[in-house]
Amino acid sequence: MDPRKTAPFELGRGEDVCLLLHGFTGSPWDVRPLGETLAVRGLRAVAPRLPGHGTTPQALLDVTWRDWLAAAERALHALRGHRSVFVAGLSMGALLALELAARHPEEIRALTLMAPAVRFRGSRMFLVRQLARTPVLEWTRPWVEKTGTDISDPEALAEAPVLPAFPVARLRDLCTLQTLAIRDAARVRCPTLVAVAEQDHVVDPEGGRWLARRLTAAPSVRVLSLRQGYHVIPRDTAGPLLAAEVGDFLAQQQSASWWESASPAAGA
Repeated sequence: MDPRKTAPFELGRGEDVCLLLHGFTGSPWDVRPLGETLAVRGLRAVAPRLPGHGTTPQALLDVTWRDWLAAAERALHALRGHRSVFVAGLSMGALLALELAARHPEEIRALTLMAPAVRFRGSRMFLVRQLARTPVLEWTRPWVEKTGTDISDPEALAEAPVLPAFPVARLRDLCTLQTLAIRDAARVRCPTLVAVAEQDHVVDPEGGRWLARRLTAAPSVRVLSLRQGYHVIPRDTAGPLLAAEVGDFLAQQQSASWWESASPAAGA
C-alpha cells in the first residue's frame, strides 16, 4: 500500500474540530474527501491511522479492538481545548465513534455514523461472524484475501489503496466492537447523524436504521439515506452529498454550541 495515500492527516485551523475514524482494513484515505470539505467550511479535520492499518497485512497480526479504541481515545483527548469536538466514523470507525461518545459524553458535541458496521450484508458474512467467535475459523483459514473495496465510482476504485489480506482473527475484534456499540448506544447523549448507503455490499443499511432507533438518549437523531454509491461513502458518488449534509449538520451544532455558551443562563 502507498503510505502517502494511507497516512493520517490534519486539515484546517478552525476553533471547532472533527475527528474522522476510518473503517476495518481501511485508512484515512477513505475519509479524506469529507475532511477536505469540513476544512473548507472552517473546521479543523483530524484523521488518525488506526493501529495495524494502512501498511501490510502482517501489521494486523498483533493488534486487537482494544488497540483501535485506545488510539481513538488518544486522538480524542488530543483535541481538548477546541471550542467544540465532533466525531465522524465510517463502518468500524462508526462503532469506535459511538463508543467514544458513550464513554466521553462531556467531550463530544455531535456524532456522525457513516455506514455503521452493525450488521453484515449477506448470509456468508453472517456465517463468518458466528465462526469468528471461536478459533475454528483461524485454524482452517487464518487469512482472508481482499481484491478490492466497495466503491462504485470507477476512478475512485482505481485509486483506492487496498490491503490485500487480513488475519481472520481480527474479525473477532470487529464483532466485539459491534457488541459494545449495540450495548452502549443508549448511552450516547449528543445529536447524531446516521448515514447509510442503500447499495452497500458490506453492511446492511437496515442495521444503521436499527442502530439509530437505539440512540434513545440522544437529543436528536437523523438518518440520511443515500441512493447512490456503495460502502465507502465519502469516496463514492454520494460523497459530495454526504459532505454537504455532514457540514450542514455540524454547522447547526456549532451555532447551538455558540448560543448556549453565550446565553446568560450558561454563565449563571
